Amino acid sequence: MTIADTIRRAAEQLATAGIETARLDAEVLLAHLLKKDRVWLIAHNTDALDIDSASNYEYVVDRRAQREPLQHIVGNQEFWGLDFMVSPDVLIPRPETELVVESAIKAAEKMAAPLILDLCTGSGCIAISIAKHLAASRTMATDWSGRALAIARENARHHGVADRIKFLEGDLFEPLEELDIQGKVDIIVANPPYIPARDLAALQPEVRDHEPEMALIAGKQGTEIHQCIISTAPRYLKQHGQLIMEMGMGQAAALVHMARDTNAYETPEILKDLAGIDRVIVVKKTTRT
Repeated sequence: MTIADTIRRAAEQLATAGIETARLDAEVLLAHLLKKDRVWLIAHNTDALDIDSASNYEYVVDRRAQREPLQHIVGNQEFWGLDFMVSPDVLIPRPETELVVESAIKAAEKMAAPLILDLCTGSGCIAISIAKHLAASRTMATDWSGRALAIARENARHHGVADRIKFLEGDLFEPLEELDIQGKVDIIVANPPYIPARDLAALQPEVRDHEPEMALIAGKQGTEIHQCIISTAPRYLKQHGQLIMEMGMGQAAALVHMARDTNAYETPEILKDLAGIDRVIVVKKTTRT
């Protein structure tokens, strides 16, 4: 069959499996397999696909039809204009998380050599994106998963910032307790787990069955980890240092309440994503503490 026919049949199979981006996924999979781009596929749509390529393509399309994430099959995901290696050991970077990066860069641009702490770093996409944009920054990034940190370190090497990011294994602030950084951090960023346990079954199969549950689920309310971060961050932040965190839909009011209860922050700011959803909370450490 021609490339055009092959893509059409694959798209039909993926659509039947309930995948909304069936045509796009079919094209991306074939482009990945052939090590070409999608423009090449269009220009060569009447070319015949050789037997080996057709067989390999059928295999990866079957994987996607079983709702394995496209990013796991191709091994990467674009974020902040950069290409990140991903695996089932890390959360797949999502566009809404770029708002955390944007906010952190905006806050740090006027600082000479900002010290940044990235909690729940996963693939390292937040820390690495900031480091690429802020050449003078220094970053510490923590994650409970050693496998996730291996991915993050490889991504940092790939993007040439491994010498400016220190990756530490442990839960949230725990790996930092023996380091002399309390009261010295300019910005803390985090995309912590924020899905309530009761919502796990309702997630898309790509998320529920293939992404690490520990990077998704955060207890009964979904804000338990935010609570820990909000209460502990003032010990590490400089005066006027900022905490910037992603959150789930409907969690803004609870997080604002948490921040106010600590008496450690100025008035919280809530940022909306492109869909108009409250997505990021920004709080600045007050001079009262």
